Amino acid sequence: MREERFDVVVAGSGVAGLSAAVAAAEGGAKVVVLERAPREERGGQSRYTEAYLRMKSETEVTDDFETHLATNGSGALDPDLIGELARPPADRAAYARALGVVDPDVVQTFAEQAGPTIAWMKGFGVRFDFLPTQFLTKSQPRLLPVGGGLALVEALAAKAESLGVAFRYETTALRLEQDGEGRVAALVARDGDGLVRLAGQVVLACGGFEGSSEMMTRYVGPRAVYLRPICKGGYFNRGEGIRMALDIGAAGAGEFGSFHAEPIDPRSGISEPSVFIFPYGILVNKDGRRFTDEAPGTVDAHYERVTRRIFEQRDGIAWVILDARHMRIPNYRLGIRTDKPPIVADSIAGMAAALDLPAEALQATVAEYNAACRPGDFRPLELDALATQGLAPVKSNWATPLDEAPYHAYPIMSANVFTFGGLQVDAFARVVDGDGRPVPGLYAAGEIIGMYYGTYTGATSVLKGMVFGRIAGEDAAQRRNI
Repeated sequence: MREERFDVVVAGSGVAGLSAAVAAAEGGAKVVVLERAPREERGGQSRYTEAYLRMKSETEVTDDFETHLATNGSGALDPDLIGELARPPADRAAYARALGVVDPDVVQTFAEQAGPTIAWMKGFGVRFDFLPTQFLTKSQPRLLPVGGGLALVEALAAKAESLGVAFRYETTALRLEQDGEGRVAALVARDGDGLVRLAGQVVLACGGFEGSSEMMTRYVGPRAVYLRPICKGGYFNRGEGIRMALDIGAAGAGEFGSFHAEPIDPRSGISEPSVFIFPYGILVNKDGRRFTDEAPGTVDAHYERVTRRIFEQRDGIAWVILDARHMRIPNYRLGIRTDKPPIVADSIAGMAAALDLPAEALQATVAEYNAACRPGDFRPLELDALATQGLAPVKSNWATPLDEAPYHAYPIMSANVFTFGGLQVDAFARVVDGDGRPVPGLYAAGEIIGMYYGTYTGATSVLKGMVFGRIAGEDAAQRRNI
């Protein structure tokens, strides 16, 4: 086996891994970055995302940032455990350490370091602005890097290269090696020439397991066959980083049986062919029946909840049925990112035929929905409380009859943006073991950090990668001679 020596070995070249590499190199460390993809496809999912950031300015996160993460940072909690988590980590009862729930110290660090991390990124030439999003209605502001995630990847990679960071493309991480004291001393990888042992501290920034059908079936279940990654970069994320850390006793965190769901058009092969227009129509399944409230609130805050209901339907698919009214909504095309045209029909019966849905059932569904709509002031760009009456399930907003041809429809399935299950870290991005102790020499950043349960705290994933990547790189550089 070949061997190379570094101070810091980073697995993954998305925003998290590149942030770690740059920060470590700035701290004087000798760094190598491993990437499974070819150079032209480097960046993982980061290169394909618009990279929404849950910030109200370049220096401050949104007002609900910490609360939302804490609320959706665990499953059912023993009330005594909540009290223990409020104590400093070293003072907590043994049972309250490394249970996979979000550590309050980690959330606080995340919020506090977001602004300084944005300032750090601006030093590499990245610009940020409050640009238009695909959400026609939203509850929170979202800061974006100009040029999206690709701009982040290219700026960080250029900085890393200028600092002398080595890159190993088409190289897959396989396992971790520890010394006699339990310190992670090396990462063994495979490239085109065979096995190579890369000695040094390790930062795992290689994503979740959305690209592994085996792990998806094991954790999410057999219905995972009705999911696909949101973009091509997701196919490279196959869970090796999580597995190799768990194999040496790392603690897991996050909801392993869940994922971030986003509504997409299954006909399309482009990156993130999202369909966010559904609040202005009705969603029907293969039986031609409604199954959920299409508009419980602003689309940015509720699309994941609705998309999960779509995933539960037969064959994991549904259709949004719209009438001509939706085309008069200002900038309505922002909510439709698919490159495929709508299915168009002049009648509901014609739409049933076009979608191969039972005509009688679909006509009855639309008739029942239309009858439940009530007169009111339709305000499509704000919550208007224009709700159905006497209909189950209710539609809470924008409930107007579907009675104006031509009718449009789009198929919708749930995409897997990223998996929730991953590794537990402390506020220094150090991976901890099952007793809550840091595993010496091992860090994690980005999607591989398990932080979410039930509902994703929107616009925090890329930010998490930058913040904890930077923290991991800085800490690893400082400890390289310890």
